[in-house]
Formats: sequence, C-alpha cells, structure tokens
Amino acid sequence: MESPRKIAVLGAGFWSQFQIPAWLELSDVECAALCDINGAKAKALADRFGVPKYFDDPEELLRSVRPDILDVITSPETHRDMVALAAKHRVPVICQKPLANDLETAREMVRICHDSNVPLAVHENWRWQRPLRELKKALDSGVIGKPFRAHIDFSSSFPVFENQPFLRELDKFILADMGVHILDVVRFLFGEAEWLICRIQRVNPTIRGEDVATVLLQMQSGMTVTCTLSYASRLERERFPEAFVLIEGEQGSAELAPDFWIRLTNEEGTKSRRCPPEIYSWADPSYALIHSSIVDCHRNLVDGLLGSGQAETTGDDNLRTLELVFGSYESARLAQPIQVGK
Repeated sequence: MESPRKIAVLGAGFWSQFQIPAWLELSDVECAALCDINGAKAKALADRFGVPKYFDDPEELLRSVRPDILDVITSPETHRDMVALAAKHRVPVICQKPLANDLETAREMVRICHDSNVPLAVHENWRWQRPLRELKKALDSGVIGKPFRAHIDFSSSFPVFENQPFLRELDKFILADMGVHILDVVRFLFGEAEWLICRIQRVNPTIRGEDVATVLLQMQSGMTVTCTLSYASRLERERFPEAFVLIEGEQGSAELAPDFWIRLTNEEGTKSRRCPPEIYSWADPSYALIHSSIVDCHRNLVDGLLGSGQAETTGDDNLRTLELVFGSYESARLAQPIQVGK
C-alpha cells in the first residue's frame, strides 16, 4: 500500500478551517503540517484537526517536513514569496486565489515555477461545484445545440464582511474576490474570450473597493456572455453563494436555477433535475455549496500534481482567468472595450 501524500498548509485563517478537513476527506492524503506566522493560531488549528506538526516559519516547515505538496492559503500579497519559497525547495505548490494582486506578479510566479520545474496550481474550486459540473456535461452533450448567448448572475446582500473583515479594506473587491471565480466559470463552460467591456460601482459606503460589476464578453466561439456580480443586491430571497446561469443555444436553452435545479429545454420540451452538492459535517451551512466543491478541487489538483491526471487550474491556465479579471478593471478605468488573450 502506498504511503499517503503529505500536504502542508500555510495559513490558519478563515479558509484554512475548511480546506484542511477537505484534505482529510481524501483517503490517500494526510495533512502533515500547518504553519502560520501566529504560532498560537497554528497550534490551535493543528490541534483542532489532528495535524501532527505546526510551525510559525514556512521555511522551517519545508526543511523539516519535506511535504509532497504545499497548500498556500494566505493573503494575496504573500503569495509570490510563498510560491517562490516552495519553488526553492522543489515542492509542488497549490496557491489560493487570486494568485496575485496584479497580472505581472502572477506571471512572475508562473515563470519562477517553470524555471524551477516545480508544478504550480491554483485552488479554483468554483468550477467544481456539482451543479456547474452537471451543467457543463449537459452543454457538451449538444442537447441545446451551439450556444450563442449566456448570462451568469451572482447577486447577493450576504454579510461577507462579518467573517472576512479584511475584504472591507481591499482597493479591488468584487472582481478580484468573486469575479475571479465567475470569470473562470465562463472559461470552463465556454472557452476563451476575445474582448470584454466592464463597468464597476461602489454602493456600500463603508468599503474601499467596488461591490458591483457588470462584464460583457465576446467569446472566440462567437457567443456573447454577460456576468453580473453584486454584494449590494437585496433581493426577495437571499441565494448566496449560488450563481445562476442561463444559456441560449441554437436548439434550446439550459438553465442553472435556484436551489440547484438544472432545466434543459429543446423541441422535445423541458426536462428538469435537481443537482444538490454533497454536504459535509465540517462545512458552514452558509457556504456548504462552496465547501463541497473544495473536496473535488483538492482531488483533481493532487492527482494532477502527483498522480496520472491533469490539474485543470494550473498556474498557466489561471493566468488566462486573471487576464479577464484585470482586463475588466482596465476596461472600467478607461470606459472602453479591452482585447484579451493576445
């Protein structure tokens, strides 16, 4: 029997308390060590999940433990140095999104790992939500024909700042935090874009960044995709963290509707089925859809980095998502369309 793959985690913040138990759901993985510059936080989280070793110095962790994968779950401004440290120690690395706070730093991180021959992946879990995976299967089956238009909506008034107060201080908020997920879903479902145009707004006066964004993308396939994102929308029913999708094709339509319903319509009529996520005991009920997707994301990344599979969200792949994110900011700044993917 093969020994479990050893995962070491950097960071003991909000998301670590869910990514660690998600690792423990995989039978061929063990969480061997945890590190946070606040040693007390590292010890408390390690004790909570039975992680045998904890550190307050990431280099000491890498020297002492020699993990098979380093999982970086720290704030974006630290990502470049933590990824470079993993590359220095020749340890495959998974980095939390966004990969970096600007496109050039993200590109540098990918170059560092290429030059060191160290695999780099990005923990982009949204595309691993079960309803979105099932929608992709339906789309690929051809049941609605070739898509010509789609709309993705993530609109909410969920108090995201209560458990992640640092989000209030970000100069770039909803596009960098949520847009990176939604635009990755666009690529997952529909391929690459040619150009985009974006408008952003700040509705909440107590935050620094934008909390509303609208992005229109022209895809290489010829279809048009509109993305609407908001943390300022008080609607009849709070649907956080669901994203809703409507795809129009030459032979019908596909819809991901509230409460995980997928509806496929063509000349034969409409067929509906519900595709709820698996619920884990450690998940926060408010985030259960997201937390469920972490497990499948982990499984794909560890197989891609250490096994025979292919990681979907490599550093190279994620650069194309970040081109859309930072291209959206540039479009909003200039108030004009931006070419992407050149």
